[in-house]
Amino acid sequence: MTFSLIGRCARTGQFGAAATTSSLAVGARVHAVAPGVGAVLTQHRTDPRLGPRGIGLLRSGCTAEQTIAALVASTPDHPWRQLAAIDAAGRTAHFHGARVKPEHGAAHAKDVVAIGNILSSSRVPDAMAAAFAADPGLPLAERLLRGLEAGEAAGGEHGAVRSASLLVFGAHDFALVDLRADGHDQPIPALRALWEEYAPLVDAYVVRVTDPDNAIAL
Repeated sequence: MTFSLIGRCARTGQFGAAATTSSLAVGARVHAVAPGVGAVLTQHRTDPRLGPRGIGLLRSGCTAEQTIAALVASTPDHPWRQLAAIDAAGRTAHFHGARVKPEHGAAHAKDVVAIGNILSSSRVPDAMAAAFAADPGLPLAERLLRGLEAGEAAGGEHGAVRSASLLVFGAHDFALVDLRADGHDQPIPALRALWEEYAPLVDAYVVRVTDPDNAIAL
């Protein structure tokens, strides 16, 4: 029982992902993101090996569609997998294996793909993609989180969620944002609270890495 989305900010070149599920530690298993390359989702009977494998395919020059096709072809357990990818140009693709439990679905909009399984409604991915696409001027992390919140408002999973995550990469090989709420009765609102606290500090943490002489105390 998982719903998630991956997206790109055409303005900044950032890539990111947001996800929530009924089990612990969704952020450790479901998404893989690489700066300037793209992002991959792997869920349902999740195989976390497919995320880095997909990033490698994207890095080699494969499109999102080619990446998903190669992942499906290379794993014999693909009937259990639900996958999505976005490439450096913002193109998106997804796959639902034959054994992925309903309600499942996917939605694509500019620079985003949203997927989910064991959902309460087929409207969930559409709501996520629409919320992400509604205001391209917002920070990517905010757009991703709004997508997750819209999915929950549209009905979310068939049961309660217990973990949520938000991951964004910019120009550097370290994450701009990597926030997680685990083992929580309300993980999406908890993730929102973490983001509201962290958002004003994002640039300052980058300065601590790139220009420590001018870093401020946090």
